[in-house]
Amino acid sequence: MPDKMNDLTMTESLRRRTAELFHEHQQAIFRRTDRIFMYLLPLQWAAAVAIAVWISPLTWSGTTRHLHPHLLAALLLGGAVTTLPFALAFTRSGAAITRYSIAVGQMLMSALLIHLTGGRIETHFHVFGSLAFLAFYRDWKVFVPATVVVAADHLLRGLFWPESVFGTAVASPWRWLEHAGWVVFEDIFLLIACRQSIREMHDIAEQRAVLESTQRRIEAEVVARTADLREAQKQNLVIARRAGMADIATSVLHNVGNVLNSVTVSASVISDRVHKSGTAQLRKATELLEAHLENPGAFVTEDARGKHLPRFLVELGRKMTADESGILDEIATLSKSIGHITQIVSLQQSYAGVSGFVELVSLPELLDDAIRINEASVHRHEIDVAREFDELPAVALDKQKFLQIVVNLVSNAKYALIEKPESRRTITLRLTSATGRVRVEVADNGVGIPPENLTRIFSHGFTTRKDGHGFGLHSAANLAGEMGGTLTAYSAGPGMGATFTLDLPLNTTPPEKTSEKASFSGSSACSAR
Repeated sequence: MPDKMNDLTMTESLRRRTAELFHEHQQAIFRRTDRIFMYLLPLQWAAAVAIAVWISPLTWSGTTRHLHPHLLAALLLGGAVTTLPFALAFTRSGAAITRYSIAVGQMLMSALLIHLTGGRIETHFHVFGSLAFLAFYRDWKVFVPATVVVAADHLLRGLFWPESVFGTAVASPWRWLEHAGWVVFEDIFLLIACRQSIREMHDIAEQRAVLESTQRRIEAEVVARTADLREAQKQNLVIARRAGMADIATSVLHNVGNVLNSVTVSASVISDRVHKSGTAQLRKATELLEAHLENPGAFVTEDARGKHLPRFLVELGRKMTADESGILDEIATLSKSIGHITQIVSLQQSYAGVSGFVELVSLPELLDDAIRINEASVHRHEIDVAREFDELPAVALDKQKFLQIVVNLVSNAKYALIEKPESRRTITLRLTSATGRVRVEVADNGVGIPPENLTRIFSHGFTTRKDGHGFGLHSAANLAGEMGGTLTAYSAGPGMGATFTLDLPLNTTPPEKTSEKASFSGSSACSAR
C-alpha cells in the first residue's frame, strides 16, 4: 500500500509539473508572437498609407494619380485597427484578450487593404497570410474571431459596397460564401497543424518533467551515496589508524622481544652462577662447625675434616667473591635491559595518546623516535639507517600525526629492502627546509616502484604485498593533507629504490592553547608496495 501511494503521488506530481512546463512554453510562444505582431501592425499601417497614396488613385480613379480621399481612411481606420492591439501587445503580452484583439485587428487591416486596392484579388491573399501568422500562436481559438470578421466583412460589403471588396459594382449576394469557404478551408489545415504542435509541446513538457524528476532522483541518490562514501571513508580512516597503531605496537613488541631475550639470558646466567656459587659447600662447612660448637678449636686442630676446613673456607670465599662480581655484572645488564624495555614502552605511550594538538617539537628528535620504534626489526634485517638532517628550529605541528606518517614510511622502506636481498641495505632520512616549507624524505635502495603504480600507491586498498592491507599510505597521505602538506613518491623503476617525500608548512610560531577535543589516532599502516 505505501508503494502504491508513493506511485500515485509521483504520478500526480509528474502530471502537475508537465502542466506547468506546458503552460510556461505556451506563454512564451504567446508573448513571442505578440511581439511579432507589435512590429507587424505598424508596418501594415504604414503600408496602407502608402497604398492610399500610390495605388488607390490608379485603382479607383483610372490612370490619373492624385491625392486620393482614401488617404484619410488609411490614416484613421488604419490607426484605429492598429492602436488597440499594439497597446495590448505592449502592456499585456501573453494575455488571451491580446491574441483575440490582434486577430480581429489583423483581419480588419486585411479588409482595409482590400478596400484601398479596389477589391483586387491579389490583396485577398493578405487574409490567408494573416491566418498563417496567427497560427504562430498555436491556439485554435484565435481563428474563430478572425474567421467571423472576414466572413462578416465580405457579407456586409458584398451587399452594400461590392466594388470595395470584390472590385465590381454588382456581385452575387452569395459570393461572400466562396471567400469565407476558402478561409475555413485554410483554417482546417491550420487547426490540424496547431493541434499537432500542441501535442508535441505537451510531449516535450512531459519529457522535461520526467527528466527533471529523474535528475532530482539521481541528485538525491548522489547525495546519499556521497554521504555513504564519506562515512565509509571515515570508517576506513579509523580502521587505517587502528591498523597503524597495531603496526607501531608490533614494532614495539619486536623491540621488547629482543630485549627480553637479553633479560632471559641474563637471568639464566645469574641462576646458573648462583647454583654453582658454592653455597652448598658453605652450608656443609657450617653444619660441621655447628656440630662442634662446644670445642671448635679441637675440631679444627685434631679432626681430619676440621684441619681442611680453614683452607676450604678461604678457597670458597675467593670463588664466591668472583661469582659475586659476575652476578653483579649480569644484574647490571639485566637492569639495563629492563630500563630499555621501559624506555620503549614509554616512547610508545608518549605517542599513543590523542591527536590534534599542535605544539613546538624538534623534528630530528621525532625522526629518531620513528627509527627507534622500528629499531628491532631494522637491526634484525641488518639495515643501515643514515641521517641527513639540516639544522632547523622547533616546528609547530601535531607530533602524533607526524610520527604516524614517518613510522609508516620507515616501515615501507624496511619491507622494500627485505624483499630485495643485497649486501648493503640502507634507509636514508633527510630533513631540509626552503621557502617556508619543511621537507622530510625517506629513501631506500629496495625493490622500487613500477611507473604504473606511482599514481595508485596512495589509493585506498592498493597493495602489492601479500600480507598488506593497503591502508598505510592512503592514511598517511590523508594525514599529510590534514596537516596542510603533501605526500609524494618517486622511483626510477623496479630495483632502483624509492623516495617518499613529506612536505609540510614550516611554522615556528608557538600555538595558542586550546581546549578543542582531538580525535584518537594511531599510526598508519605499513607498506602498500
